Amino acid sequence: MSIRRENVKMVGKLAVVAVAMFAFGYALVPIYRAICEATGVNILARSEQEVPNLVARSTGAGSPLNSQVDASRTVTVIFDANARGAWSFQPAQRSVEVHPGALTTVMYEFRNNEKQRTTAQAIPSYAPSQAAGYFQKVECFCFNQWTLDAGEKKEWPVVFVIDPKLPRDVDTVTLSYTFFEVGARMLPAPGVSADAGSYADVRSRLS
Repeated sequence: MSIRRENVKMVGKLAVVAVAMFAFGYALVPIYRAICEATGVNILARSEQEVPNLVARSTGAGSPLNSQVDASRTVTVIFDANARGAWSFQPAQRSVEVHPGALTTVMYEFRNNEKQRTTAQAIPSYAPSQAAGYFQKVECFCFNQWTLDAGEKKEWPVVFVIDPKLPRDVDTVTLSYTFFEVGARMLPAPGVSADAGSYADVRSRLS
């Protein structure tokens, strides 16, 4: 009788542990954001929480994003893609030459290589780190978590503008994304010790 009671207790403890691990997996994204803000690695800029207002300003008459293009200089933006989990993704082009102040759109291609439906989210970072405050994203897949069916492919854009106030000694910016399957262990993007300047909005706009 005592052995049976002990077995019941053990099953109960294991069930609690399983539930706790499941909940912790889904809490990794906000925990990761909090750690980033505390350590200064991949820090998420609060200024991009105003994305809807930024879109309105960028398309309106006299918009600073449209009218303050610095045609006297160009900045090379390099796109880096890293996947942790079953998703693969890559930019349609590896780099672009842009004028500060000009809106630019780059498409990314995504594929779920799992045999089941999965959800993932991208975490951005920048190099050099000082560029983070001057790289403004108007639209980005990193604002949301996304769900793809097994083998499904999608294309999503990044629409951005480089602030004309970017220091002139910075002529190359690397935008690096690491895509994490939701619930997977999160690690910093390899090879990039940068200060991510993106707001990772996890609103429930799933595909």
